[in-house]
This record gives sequence, C-alpha cells and structure tokens, in this order.
Amino acid sequence: MRVVRPGDLNAGHLEIWRELRAKARTPENPFMEPEFTLAVGRVRSSARVAVVYDGGGPAGFFPYEMGALGRGRAIGFGVSDRQGVIGSPQLALGRGELMRCCGLSAWEFDNLEAGQSLFVPDAAAEYASFVIDVGAGYAAYEAALRLRSPKFFRTTTAKERRLGRQAGEVRFVFDERDPAALARLMEWKSAQYRRTGRRDRFAKDWITSLVHQLAHTRAPGCSGVLSVLYAGGRPVAAHFGLRSRTLLACWFPAYDPEFAKYSPGLVMHLRMAEAAAAAGIGTLDLGRGAAEYKDALKTGEIPVYEGAYTRPGAGAVLHWIGREPSRRAHGFVRERPRLAAFAQRGLKRAGRVRDDWTREVRSRTGGQPTGK
Repeated sequence: MRVVRPGDLNAGHLEIWRELRAKARTPENPFMEPEFTLAVGRVRSSARVAVVYDGGGPAGFFPYEMGALGRGRAIGFGVSDRQGVIGSPQLALGRGELMRCCGLSAWEFDNLEAGQSLFVPDAAAEYASFVIDVGAGYAAYEAALRLRSPKFFRTTTAKERRLGRQAGEVRFVFDERDPAALARLMEWKSAQYRRTGRRDRFAKDWITSLVHQLAHTRAPGCSGVLSVLYAGGRPVAAHFGLRSRTLLACWFPAYDPEFAKYSPGLVMHLRMAEAAAAAGIGTLDLGRGAAEYKDALKTGEIPVYEGAYTRPGAGAVLHWIGREPSRRAHGFVRERPRLAAFAQRGLKRAGRVRDDWTREVRSRTGGQPTGK
C-alpha cells in the first residue's frame, strides 16, 4: 500500500478507479467516484487515499480524512452520502493492515455503502436511503405514484397549477448553469438550517467551496447538477446534487419560504424525476433520514451503515469517548417517534430564538456583522 494526497493520483490511477467502480455490483453512486475525492482534496488538507497494489499494479483505493491522534473519517464526512473502499470483491485486504498503513487508530463512517464487507461488521446502526426508481420511465413511476399516494399526487399537482396561475408560468430547468441560482439555493438552505435549529453546513467554508468545485465538475461518473423551479421567471425552489450515468444523488434541496403554500419543493422533485428519466437516469437517491416527502416519493430503500472500526489502543478509547455517547443518544431519540418530534420542536424553537437574537443585534449595530 501507498498513501498519497488525492491530487497526487495520476491519470492511470483514476482510470483504474473508474474501471473498478464500473465493475462493482452496486449502484453507480457519484460519491464513490474519484472526482468527489479529488474535489474534497482541494478543500481539505486532511484528505488522503491509500492505494492498494496487487501484482505490481493498483487494485484498490481507500479515500479518507486524517484527524488528530490517528482518528480518521470517511472522505467528505458530514456531507458524503456514500463511503467505502473501491476495489474488486476478490481483493485480499484486512482492516488492521489497512488501518496500520494509513496510520489510523479509528475510521468513522456514516453512509457506508451496502456490500462493503470489510467494514459492515463494524456498523453500529443500519439506515434506509430512500430511492425513486424511474428506470421504466417517468410515466410508469407517475402511474405507480397515483395508485400508492393518490392524495399526495393530486394535492401536489393542484398546487403546481395554482402556483402557475398566481405567480406566473412555471418552468423547470434540470441542469441550470447560472451561478446566481446556486448562490440563492445556498442562502435558502442556510436559512432553513438555522430556522430548524440545525447546524448550518454552508457556514463552513470548505463545504461551500466543495459545492462550488463540484458545480463545475463534468465527468461521466460524477457531475454537478443544479436544478431550478421557476414561477413567473423567479426561482422558487432549487436542488444541487451529483449524477452518474444512471443515478442522481439528491443532496441539497431548498425553496423560497415565501412560496411555501405551493409546496414548490415537492413540485420540483416530481419535475426532477421526470427530467432525470428523460436523461437516462434510472434512480434518484434521496439519501438517509426520515422525511414525509421521501415517504411519499420513494419506490424503495437501500441500506447504508453508520459506525467505526477501531484498532486496540489509546486512540480507540479517545474515539469512543468523543463520539459514541453522542451517537447512541441520537440513535435513542431517532428510534422513538414521540421523543424525536419533541426534539424537533425544540430545535425549531431554538432556531427562532437564534434568528430573533440575530435580527436584534443587527438592528442595534446598523446591520453590521459583530464578528461572533
């Protein structure tokens, strides 16, 4: 094995990486392609790739991020929706050997790909990643949706018609290249994070930079796709995700709260499914995490895993202390719907208090930032 920075991989490495993914018996998820790792490497100095050699040539790749005291994480941890080792099923590789080569005392994952036999035994929890199958065409999907969720479909399409009557012609662009539309999406998403009391991902410079990097990425296995729903020429909902030849990984959806009564996010997802099918994409992966709109739109589920592999020693103890109690607490809440609903209401109240405080500070300082 040899550990390198993503940018040190040569053209031969990248071609073998793509060939290995093409032969894998798993969905063609763009997060597992080299372009995603290369983009993370440009914005995260901690990014590394272990290149596994067999018979003199590269036979596998393990992208990860190196933390303090050897505590490693999956590449792009926190925003990556699929993680794991890139290699053939026949690749002889041991976890301990891989961790020693990488200098890791622990490796943490939260969206481990199904079929990753090397690390699935270390999973502490299994979750469903919800998918929309449009492989038979959008008309077939819509017909099934009408049967499975007739009220949802009627309500959503009625709101789309009302949006057109009251706000102007509804228009959808599957692959929008306007940078202003991407900036608007990120503003909406940041506001949504704050409004619901969640951590604002776009407050982190590396995540913002990563999205901009991927927005300009154009490769068969990994391309950034910005989709926008317009009404009367004005953007009312948008989504940024990554696509491969056959799969669209849904990543950052958001909408303008001013148009919330029209459910523009749901309208956008239906239009997005239709456009994806027309572009030859067979699957939309909505990602893990329960949500009403996912339950309404999904046609199936695929498993993903959360957990960590730890080598015996002080580093493993530090990892457990720093991560496991929090993970177990979150899992305890998620598995109890009433408690989860109570926690969600608390987060929203906290978000409103934070927004009120921010507005008050800005009014007292003439709208100038406080530096805090």
